[in-house]
Amino acid sequence: MKKSTLKEIEERFDTDVARFSNLETGQATTLDALYTMELITDAIQACYPNLHNVLDIGCGAGNYTVKLLHKVSDIAVTLVDLSQPMLDRAYERVSALTQREVKTRKGDFQTLDYEGEQYDVILATAVLHHLRDDQDWEDAFAKLFHLLAPGGSIWIFDLVWQEASRLQEFIYTHKYGNYLSSLKDEHYRDHVFAYIEKEDSPRSLLYQVELMKKVGFTEVDVLHKNLSFASFVGFKP
Repeated sequence: MKKSTLKEIEERFDTDVARFSNLETGQATTLDALYTMELITDAIQACYPNLHNVLDIGCGAGNYTVKLLHKVSDIAVTLVDLSQPMLDRAYERVSALTQREVKTRKGDFQTLDYEGEQYDVILATAVLHHLRDDQDWEDAFAKLFHLLAPGGSIWIFDLVWQEASRLQEFIYTHKYGNYLSSLKDEHYRDHVFAYIEKEDSPRSLLYQVELMKKVGFTEVDVLHKNLSFASFVGFKP
């Protein structure tokens, strides 16, 4: 199947701002969404008591940064997303919670010019699964590593595949499929599976951990995994 273009992905998210603006239900299709949001933002707070500069790629309506700003005040934020309506909503919510500068950048995080800025923390939640071939993945991780300040880190939450095909069928199609059906019905499950097939090219957790080490991250840790979703972090030396 031919995958969606970035423009097609942008257009889908342009129409879904209200749903993704809800901290409680905006990410219902991802397992342990609220738990992971709390876990990642608590961990950032613990690791960076003097946090200054955050980059949120594929920020959507800004949920992770909003949650972080409830715990760490007055940080400068750069928000990046394909969708202008998402960016507008994220800016509105984030700028109300910090006295420091909030920047927005519309477009693909891989091709934007970041003006040499170095970030303490990069948030990449439910965005990297839109990458395509292996070179695309490596280039993206290398760029994100470059954008971090020394001692900085990237915090990822995303859809992941299994290394073993026999497990992929069981965990994704059966277990995750049952979860999606429980949210509404089998038609909803099939709808979600269809846009994942059309839009996304996930990689396994192990693939991404190994790639992070390859591009220079020296400390990589898994925070949480539940079926087809994982959260993990890499620190730049």
